[in-house]
Amino acid sequence: MSDYILYNATVTVLSPLHIGSGRDLLNDYDYAIHDKQTWRINENAWLDAQDTDDPALMAQLEQIPPAQLLALQDFQPGSPFFRYVIRGTPRAKGEGAQVREQLKDVYDRPYLPGTSLKGALRTAIGWIAWEKLRLRPERANLGRNRQFAAQWYEQEIFSEHGGKAPNKDTMRALQVGDSAPVSAEQLMIVNVRVMNRGGTLGSPIEVEALRPDTVFELPIKLDLALFSEWARANDLHLRGERVLQDLPATVQQYTTARLAQEVNWLAQIPNTDKVATFYRHLQQSQLGNAAFIMQLGWGTGWENKTFGSHLQADANFMEGLINDYRLARGKRKSGDPFPKSRRVLVQVRRDQDGRVVEIPHSPLGWVLVEFGSKR
Repeated sequence: MSDYILYNATVTVLSPLHIGSGRDLLNDYDYAIHDKQTWRINENAWLDAQDTDDPALMAQLEQIPPAQLLALQDFQPGSPFFRYVIRGTPRAKGEGAQVREQLKDVYDRPYLPGTSLKGALRTAIGWIAWEKLRLRPERANLGRNRQFAAQWYEQEIFSEHGGKAPNKDTMRALQVGDSAPVSAEQLMIVNVRVMNRGGTLGSPIEVEALRPDTVFELPIKLDLALFSEWARANDLHLRGERVLQDLPATVQQYTTARLAQEVNWLAQIPNTDKVATFYRHLQQSQLGNAAFIMQLGWGTGWENKTFGSHLQADANFMEGLINDYRLARGKRKSGDPFPKSRRVLVQVRRDQDGRVVEIPHSPLGWVLVEFGSKR
């Protein structure tokens, strides 16, 4: 038997996916808006083309944003003054308006980092394992630092006998590589809002995101040697081989629970028909044994990055958790639902009276993962 299984995985974006670079782009400085498109300025190329020996021009450059100095003829396909062009524009068009940048390689090509996918897989595996191990939420098992509060539970789930050594972590056997890059033409600008339980929408956050139907290919390797007798003899033996070998079924079980939870939450919120319909379509998906649906990236919420509903099984525990780690934002009464909001993509339209309205359209970051050929 081989010491490993290598899958060629395909990831298809189902709803706009934003994985941030950590940078906010500024209108008129980092990008320009022209002809219903967003043009990402190539600062270096633009500066190299200027006459830096002209004192008057240099003084102008110091006071006027680059986009306002571009000429109409500069906005041409293939212009060296732009790194890439995105169809569509941000709603906010004032100087200094911000768009959160999508992660890309050095050639401005978006890609899916393996760490993002592996992190989401870890959450799904941990959620399922919690049930199998019959764990219970207990405050005595939580760390004081909110960033590492669940460390004890993670050790119980992922390490043999609850060990702390990172080389005993089950996820060590699952190696997820970065995807091949795709063209910047796959990017779109999306307007995201926080939607509260009453259906009200918070302040807009505009981001670069990958379009639905964008397809990535990446390698996923399962290192079976770490489950062998050789590994046990060298004090490296891991547990959880079956969970990893049955990864699609494990993740889809977790996703099924999450989809039901989201549909139930939306049933109480007005004007969310489009978002609810999106989730119901996911619930009706017919998947094979080597495929699963999951949520990645920014805007996926607290539920997608924690043990979620398992922590909420004990109401008193959950209240203590919210208070001790200051999880809630704004005013909150004991017993109020948590989390109380979701991030959603909104579409801007005009109603019959010509007024601008924003309609919640879809959640962020849902993808279909398919395991192809293995070797």
